[in-house]
Amino acid sequence: MERTSADLDSLDASTTLQLNNAHAEETSELDLVRLNTLLGMACYARGIDRGKTAFLIALDHTAPYENPNFAWFKSAYQSFVYIDRVIVAESARGQGIARLLYEDLFVAAHSAGVPRIVCEVNSEPPNPASDAFHLAMGFEKVGQAVLYNGAKTVNYFAKNLG
Repeated sequence: MERTSADLDSLDASTTLQLNNAHAEETSELDLVRLNTLLGMACYARGIDRGKTAFLIALDHTAPYENPNFAWFKSAYQSFVYIDRVIVAESARGQGIARLLYEDLFVAAHSAGVPRIVCEVNSEPPNPASDAFHLAMGFEKVGQAVLYNGAKTVNYFAKNLG
């Protein structure tokens, strides 16, 4: 079955919120207000099945986003698109959905003249599947940070678009 992505908006937020909060350990828990604020700042917000099966939310370097990971990238690069969160429902994993969303984001960012895509992946708690996925998609590790008084450690990744 071929899957296509569609733009997410506030009408999709409650569905997207359920999937997000089911995976809060990998990303972070949100409430409806915070999710709608994030969608409002996003330069890219696409989902499969209106965010029920999968979604990717990304912000460009001009977003007024208060987040330690985003701040790290702002200090490191002038221009980028930051993947804030990407989640695929467990029942839909292994079908190439994350790859579809990432490739669509790469095209959109390249068309907008943005030179790189950036993201972070938890290293504590570990997320080896995400590490492997990002390396396979052409990302390189560019940094690391310890956050929230040592409760979380992340690796920073970047992919230069050519």
